[in-house]
Amino acid sequence: MKKNNYLSMFSLVMLITVSVDSIRNLPITARFGSTLIFFFIVAAVTFLLPTGLIAAELTASHTESSGIYGWVKKAFGKNTGFIAIWLQWVNTLVWYPTTLAFIASALLANLTPELANNRGVITSLIIIIFWAVTLLNLRGFKTSARFAGLLAIFGLIIPLALVIILTAVWLQQNNMPHIHLQLPTISSLSTIQNWVPMVAIVTSLLGMELASVHVKSIKQPEKTMPKAILLSAVIIITTMLLGSLAIAATLPGKKISLAAGVMQEFHYLLHYFHVPWLEPILSLLIIVGGLASMINWIISPAEGLIQSAKDQYLPKFFAHRNKHGAASRLLITQAIVVSITSLAFKLLPDLNASYWLLTALSTELYICMYILMFCAA
Repeated sequence: MKKNNYLSMFSLVMLITVSVDSIRNLPITARFGSTLIFFFIVAAVTFLLPTGLIAAELTASHTESSGIYGWVKKAFGKNTGFIAIWLQWVNTLVWYPTTLAFIASALLANLTPELANNRGVITSLIIIIFWAVTLLNLRGFKTSARFAGLLAIFGLIIPLALVIILTAVWLQQNNMPHIHLQLPTISSLSTIQNWVPMVAIVTSLLGMELASVHVKSIKQPEKTMPKAILLSAVIIITTMLLGSLAIAATLPGKKISLAAGVMQEFHYLLHYFHVPWLEPILSLLIIVGGLASMINWIISPAEGLIQSAKDQYLPKFFAHRNKHGAASRLLITQAIVVSITSLAFKLLPDLNASYWLLTALSTELYICMYILMFCAA
């Protein structure tokens, strides 16, 4: 492989960051208000950092066959390896509609606000957007990864920085925040229900290991991957914590929409500062950021399944790669299945209920995969 075909450090950091760090996660965590800081610290120490360090170590140790399938297969054999990659892939099938619902809500809130909670319209947009991103991934990993890095700057870093800065100025103008920061008491932590914020925050930190499956596209992965993961972890924790606190401070917790909470935040702040004309621009940037987060999630689990297909765990039909090296048949099959899964937003009676149900199911499946990953390490 030629030198200029490798991913740069910047592209790799942005790819990892945008796979985990997503503006769509902020409303979920913002709902928990004053306990945010405590649970973010606990989640970072007990989950994000261990996951990142393990992914870095396993990538450095297995440069020929990386990713969840390669790691678990090396430790426990092909059968367990296939279970691990299957859990990762099935999890994403449930997860995709939640991210796409966020993108669709942002688009509708800007174009036709009266349809922002219309389940039929949102379902249709989810399916259209997923197919569009799938077609991009058919151009191959390096093309889509570089594209994701560019989108991350405009669709993730800039909007997050803006919401944090605007909230800081809003607070400096003596506005009363809707939260009062405090540590949870020992008695409150003894109740399992009060640990629900931890589940939501862990959900928002999944995916640090995704890019490892593309180890052959990374120059000196044993050195590059640990550095990229460390930088990504710092960016993720900082932006997600401050972004969640910003929404929790400016919006009443019970009124925060899980799918459209970020647009609620921008609508309030931009009108407060008398710059409502920025709202459609930011809506576009948020949509761009949502698309960036989808790119790696669509192509990486499929790449892991391709590895298992070579070991005859899937029909040879799915092992086919197109001229760009993409798992074209598997990606198209995946898009068909996601289109069917997305009907949950049409069938369930409440948008928030649909969003939370799919998020919870996704987390349960992915945590099972992480158990296998930690045992493999």
